[in-house]
Amino acid sequence: MDAQLKKGILDVCVLYAISKSESYGYKIISDLQGIIDISESTLYPILKRLESGGFLTTKTAEYSGRLRRYYKITPAGLKKLVSGRNDLLEINTIYKKLFK
Repeated sequence: MDAQLKKGILDVCVLYAISKSESYGYKIISDLQGIIDISESTLYPILKRLESGGFLTTKTAEYSGRLRRYYKITPAGLKKLVSGRNDLLEINTIYKKLFK
């Protein structure tokens, strides 16, 4: 798969997983299991990029004696999610027309 296309799809998937509720890395990977395969080494750069872009906020909290970083979607992140969803629907329409 084209790297840029996959990057966009992964961004949408991660934003979708976080849009339901505040989340953390391992839970995001678990929530996306069965939808798309994503590893920790792929997820954390995506989270950092989305946070840098203003699409996510983070907070750190202690959990079982360890610090855990929680991610929350911002209004800009919700807009990016809707835009990404619309892009995927358009790609799906094109795919169906080409290969039906």
